[in-house]
This record gives sequence, C-alpha cells and structure tokens, in this order.
Amino acid sequence: MRRITSIIKNNPILFISGFLAAVSCLFVLPDMQYIGYINFRVLAILFSLMLIVAALGHIGTFDVLTNKLLSRVKTYRGISLLMSLLAFFFSMFLTNDVSLVTLVPFAIMVLSPFGENRKLMFTLIIMTVAANLGSMLTPIGNPQNLYLYDTYKIPLPEFLLLMLPYSALSLALIVALTFILIRGTSELSGAGKKDVKRLSAVKLVIYFVLFALNILTVIGLVHYLISLAVTVIAMLIMDRKSFRKADYNLLITFVFFFILIGNIGRIDEITGALSVLVSRYPVPAAVLSSQIISNVPAAMLLSAFTDDGKSLIIGTNLGGLGTLIASMASLITYRFHASFSKKQKELTGKKQDSYLLSFTIINVVMLIMLFGLYLILNH
Repeated sequence: MRRITSIIKNNPILFISGFLAAVSCLFVLPDMQYIGYINFRVLAILFSLMLIVAALGHIGTFDVLTNKLLSRVKTYRGISLLMSLLAFFFSMFLTNDVSLVTLVPFAIMVLSPFGENRKLMFTLIIMTVAANLGSMLTPIGNPQNLYLYDTYKIPLPEFLLLMLPYSALSLALIVALTFILIRGTSELSGAGKKDVKRLSAVKLVIYFVLFALNILTVIGLVHYLISLAVTVIAMLIMDRKSFRKADYNLLITFVFFFILIGNIGRIDEITGALSVLVSRYPVPAAVLSSQIISNVPAAMLLSAFTDDGKSLIIGTNLGGLGTLIASMASLITYRFHASFSKKQKELTGKKQDSYLLSFTIINVVMLIMLFGLYLILNH
C-alpha cells in the first residue's frame, strides 16, 4: 500500500489524468473515434527527442560543456548566474525538465561544499525559473509548446517572434534576480572542477544529426515515422540505455489527456460553456488553469475550446510560473533540494530555509511582471 501511495505521490498528474480519462469514458463509451483522439506525431517527436537527449547525456556532452564554462568563473554569484543562464538556454533545445535533471545535481555538487545553503537555495530556484522561461521560446522547449505548435500549425518564425519579447524580458529579470538574491563577490577556490570523460566524436556527430532530423520533423519537412524509425534503430545500435531514460509517464499522461479532451469535445454542454470562457479570456484562463493542473494538461485541455493558439502558447508558458505544480519541471528541483536539505539538517541539526515559500514568492513576482508585459503588448 505504501509503495502504491508513493508512486501516486511522485506522479500525481499521471494518475489524475488517468482517472479523468476513465471517468470521461463513462459518458462517451469507447468506439472507433478514440483512435482519432491520439496525436501520434507529437508522441513520436517527444519520444525521439527524449532518446537523443539521454544519449547525449550518457556520453558526457553537457558535463563537458558545463565544466569548461565553470572553470572560468570563480565567484559564487558568477557561478549562480552561469548555471541559471545554462538552464535558460539549454531548455530551449533540451526541454525544461531535462535541463534541470542535468544541471541541478551539478549545481548542488559544485556549490554545496561552500556552506552557503541559503544562496544555494536561491540559485536552484532561479535555475528553475530560468528553465521554465527559457523553454518558452521554441516549439521543442517544453511539451505544451510542441503540442500547441503542432495543433495550431503556427509557422516557426511566427512562433519565435510571438515569444521573443517574453523571453527577452525573462532573461533580463533572471540576471537582475541573481544580482539581488546572490550577494557577495568573494572567490571560491576549486569551483567548477568535475571529472569528465572524453567525448566520443563519432557518437556526438551522429546524435546531432539525429537531433537535426527531428527538428526537420517538427517544422514539417520530414515525416514523423521516418525520424522515429531512424532514431529508434540508431539508439538500439548505439545506446540502449537511453530507452530507460525516456519519460514514459509524460507520454502516457499525454495519451490520457488526448482521450479526455476527445471525449469532452463530444459532450455539447461542457464544450459550449468552456468555449465561451476560453474564447473571452484565453490567456488568463491558461495562466489560472496551469496553477491548478500544470501547464501541459492546461494546454491540451483548453485547446479543445478555442482556435486562438497564440494566446494559449503565451498563457501556458507564463502559467508555468506561480505554484510549484504550475510546471511539473519545477518538482524536479524541489525533490533534489528536499533531499539535500534533509541531509544538511541531519548533519547540522539546524532548520533549513523554506524552499516552497521562497519559490512561490519569486515565481509570483515574475509572473506578475511578465503578465504585465502581455497587457502592455495587447492593449
């Protein structure tokens, strides 16, 4: 029983989406239309990118890059800023959750020996904000962007221009936030050192070619079944461990929401009510629903009730700020910090600073400022 409870606690969105999908099946009994609910193209692209990013991580690509950059920065503030900028720019291409899984343990390893636990906490929070905001610029930065980009068939240049003002302001705010919260410029001797293995040039080139192939699939130049087949075959030959790293919970969650959305779309009463609400206030509706059910499910749910894809892109990306569950990627950092904080309390006996309170305050402030930009640009 405890194991089941633990699994549910670690994957709440998966089980909630499964429950809601099952309930919807009671109102719309399963039939042949269910197959049409599933967007196999989005699932194939997501899965392929997961495999490639995992393989790049296995050969040490991100460790080498991060290590080289950190070797040139020696102050706590400098390292904090660099880690946040890496999270910001990595997330544009690796997704926000992969960026945090890669960088947060590295940040804890590099900065924890210096005993500045409060600064470390702020660094991790800023990194999380940076990953969530950096990911909004590109269609492959996060799952909801890929879904909305594919659903509404928005041209790539148009997508980039839509989110560019928000990304630019986000970058400025992240830099400012680092300078405000991370005080002091004293040098940290030995910072940035980490043993890294030598990269395999052959594998690196092949993985980047596969990555490029999938980018061509995203923009519609290559059929998704071709890129999926090539990626899967390449990984079976070169790195079978990458299949263990794929986020199957996310893929299954997508399937559940496809079923839920498809069934809701066949219930006229619900469709009518939600269509009126979302058509009038698409961005606020996306921001607020993201606070409750997370921005990926919010994007999938609301897309069934409006043709205004651009507003949903803005709303669900800004909606990744706010509560801890607004973006599920935020839970990654929270878990890493909770584990670190528990160990520190056992070692020192001292109560650690409240991560959740600090996280919420910083996220709400950032959300208000970016939503203010939306109001300025649209009024």
